[in-house]
Amino acid sequence: MSGAVVIGGGPAGLMAAEVMASAGLPVTLCEGKPSVGRKFLMAGKSGLNLTKAEPFDPFLAAFEEAAPALRPMLEAFDSQAVQDWAEGLGQEVFTGSTGRVFPRAMKASPLLRAWLARLAAQGVQLKTRWQWQGWDGDALVFDTPNGQQQINADVTVLALGGASWSRLGATGAWAPLLAERGVGLSDFDPANVGLLVDWSSHMTRHFGAALKGVAWSAGAYRSRGEAVISARGLEGGGIYSISRGLREGHGLTLDLLPDLEVSDVMARLAKPRGKDSQANHLRKRLKLSPAQIALLQEMARPLPQGVEALAELLKALPIAHAGLRPMDEAISTAGGVRLNALDEGLMLRDLPGVFAAGEMLDWEAPTGGYLINGCLATGHWAGRHAVDWVRR
Repeated sequence: MSGAVVIGGGPAGLMAAEVMASAGLPVTLCEGKPSVGRKFLMAGKSGLNLTKAEPFDPFLAAFEEAAPALRPMLEAFDSQAVQDWAEGLGQEVFTGSTGRVFPRAMKASPLLRAWLARLAAQGVQLKTRWQWQGWDGDALVFDTPNGQQQINADVTVLALGGASWSRLGATGAWAPLLAERGVGLSDFDPANVGLLVDWSSHMTRHFGAALKGVAWSAGAYRSRGEAVISARGLEGGGIYSISRGLREGHGLTLDLLPDLEVSDVMARLAKPRGKDSQANHLRKRLKLSPAQIALLQEMARPLPQGVEALAELLKALPIAHAGLRPMDEAISTAGGVRLNALDEGLMLRDLPGVFAAGEMLDWEAPTGGYLINGCLATGHWAGRHAVDWVRR
């Protein structure tokens, strides 16, 4: 036997490896790509949002229907634990005005380097370009640069990611391997994903412009986050956090003035316009940006002339679109290993001694620190219970 084997070198897999190595287990971590943490590094390009500093109940609520199952894991490795862990790796963190927590360096690479150094010091053996192919009897099978290799493990933690950003290693190719063993799976769907919009040429000069101070709604999902107008559509936290509502078939509406009531908007619009164009009137009276006015005209030209009708439109502008971006362009995915296919320690009920963690589990959460915290927490939990399994 070879002690513990972790398959997948993202945050969940690295955390499981750390927990097991800290407990004295010999750990081998196998990663299909040439290096580990590729999606983690990609997330850090715009500032690595590790977690969100907020009371536990609203933090947990972000995980929606998966919250009851994930509660003990998030309690055991909560937002403060994530911050303490990062600082234990020598990475000072800070909390932004919205509660989002980042490393002071605003990058993932210094944290990942420190993490890998600690794992190496703990004796974790790292094997890259090892593509998992399933089992041969009880042995784990890998395609490697040196041909097919097999490992017999005392315990295995799968942390193979979802099915987005395949070039970074999250392909979902593991799903048939588990389905063959009777593991219950849910189909993959894009989560935290941008929106496709077929813009007219009128919008070209606004590509790259941010829409701030607005509110997006899709069914029960609502966001005050900003979004960016891109050549292909809309993207950014404001869209990502309501993409589930769009995936479920709800229409998208935009409140351009979420801090004003319709009556307030009407009062401002009712002021004399003089020789101003309608666009200038909107800019002066309501402080709308050029990009906001352009989007309004793109979606509702010709604009109503009546004050009440225009005010109601500004408060609930329907956004016509061509659907969500492809799953491979999503930040994360819904679907994967059903939570009821796992026991309370994240061991697969149909595969004793095999645990699963991270984004390959069927849960989803918005960006803003929840995703990475969820991956770290489930990796920590699976690692702890894998240690218990071996000791039993």
